[in-house]
Amino acid sequence: MSVEVRVPSALRNWTGGASSVTSDKGTVGEVLSDLASRYGGLKRHLFSEDGKIRNFVSVYLNDEDVRYLQREATPVKNGDVLSIVPSIAGGSPGAVAYPSLSRLRGAPGGNGRESARPLSPEQMKRYSRHLILPEVGLSGQRRLLDSKVLVVGAGGLGSPLALYLAAAGVGTLGIVDFDVVDTSNLQRQVLYGTKDVGVPKLEAAERRLRDLNPDVKVVPHEGRLTSRNALDLVSRYDVVVDGTDNFPTRYLVNDAAVLLKKPNVYGSIYRFEGQVSVFDSRVGPCYRCLYAEPPPPGLVPSCAEGGVLGVLPGIVGSLQAVETLKVLLGRGDTLVGRLLLFDAMALRFRELKVRKNPDCVLCGPRATQKGLIDYEQFCGIGDEDGPTEVPGHEIEPEELKARLDRGEPLTLLDVREPGEFEIAHLQGAKLIPRATLAERLGELSTADEVVVYCKMGGRSAQATKLLLDMGFQKVRNLKGGIDAWSERVDPSLPRY
Repeated sequence: MSVEVRVPSALRNWTGGASSVTSDKGTVGEVLSDLASRYGGLKRHLFSEDGKIRNFVSVYLNDEDVRYLQREATPVKNGDVLSIVPSIAGGSPGAVAYPSLSRLRGAPGGNGRESARPLSPEQMKRYSRHLILPEVGLSGQRRLLDSKVLVVGAGGLGSPLALYLAAAGVGTLGIVDFDVVDTSNLQRQVLYGTKDVGVPKLEAAERRLRDLNPDVKVVPHEGRLTSRNALDLVSRYDVVVDGTDNFPTRYLVNDAAVLLKKPNVYGSIYRFEGQVSVFDSRVGPCYRCLYAEPPPPGLVPSCAEGGVLGVLPGIVGSLQAVETLKVLLGRGDTLVGRLLLFDAMALRFRELKVRKNPDCVLCGPRATQKGLIDYEQFCGIGDEDGPTEVPGHEIEPEELKARLDRGEPLTLLDVREPGEFEIAHLQGAKLIPRATLAERLGELSTADEVVVYCKMGGRSAQATKLLLDMGFQKVRNLKGGIDAWSERVDPSLPRY
């Protein structure tokens, strides 16, 4: 007997890069245990300490979530496909057709009445390809012009989202962001050009979108979405679209949407893979039904750490834009109740069912969470405005340079990914990626003084804490990482 297990790119470091492996075991739990024994690093990703599948990992047998079968005891047979779907982040039986927004709270047009907004001759020409579609027509275009969409994040996903929603004539487009355009953004964030580097993203986005379509009212919301402002912001819009790149904001967007009974169009990307769905607790599951809890800090690399194919957010963001327009128009089968997976390397789309979890703490019948919470604490992380520090175990770039110049015996430990190491690294450094450090501690000596570094200091701070917890006494974290070293000590090293 042979069962295929499909491994997402986030976990392929532990399978030697293999995208799928096979097992001859008889149940889901036995197959996963077999994987964990053959690929040691997978165990902590797949199982909690009590041996149960972790809540931030969904496991599908063919297209069915094993949580709604027999969980770990679910039997498998020859030819079955087991998919591991960790949190990153039409047309099938059981798909949910989205109800007309005129029947939903907060619908464009309000009270079920179609807008009487007249279209000018110029608008008739601008939207002519919509107007000749029976599924859109004049009434649908009026509805779009009367609609309000909140896009959270103006980065890789937010760029195609905002461009296509503005081009389609969504009347009010709110955008939440706090960042400025960086050169590294231009590989994928198509809202911006070279002239925008150093400019606040909201300023550059507003200018570009208004040039694209003057009909659209662009409403910039500068700053982070937080538990203090989320309910107020989301309540002003018909649909919220998740273009975020971190777990605290993703759970916050979901929870605010559920509490306000708003649709949440979800998308996430990692390296060559993407996920898309529509979460709406009125007619289907929410994000927490899929992933009840986030992964531990540092377990899932961000795009800045793991990289992303430049065109991938364009594909995923465009799919989110499609789903947003369908929700606003009340047309077609949206991805409510379905999770769409995209693998750019295989150029393959797959679809998995997502059920409403009766035990969901937020949208289930016995929900215990009635408001927003502290999402930084929920995700187990501190302030994301800067790198994590390890008090008493930091070293400034200048001090490290002086000690190296004196020839002091130091072990330089680089905990970035191999691709980052290839771009730039400190002379003589040993590479052990943060995700594999726990399994490779034997390659280091507790007698040596170790200086740990990464790009900006965050991953190396986590690695420093791990080493201290494991009995290493002489460990220092390079403050600001190799980026600070390049800026303050050796400008010949490339910054990325």
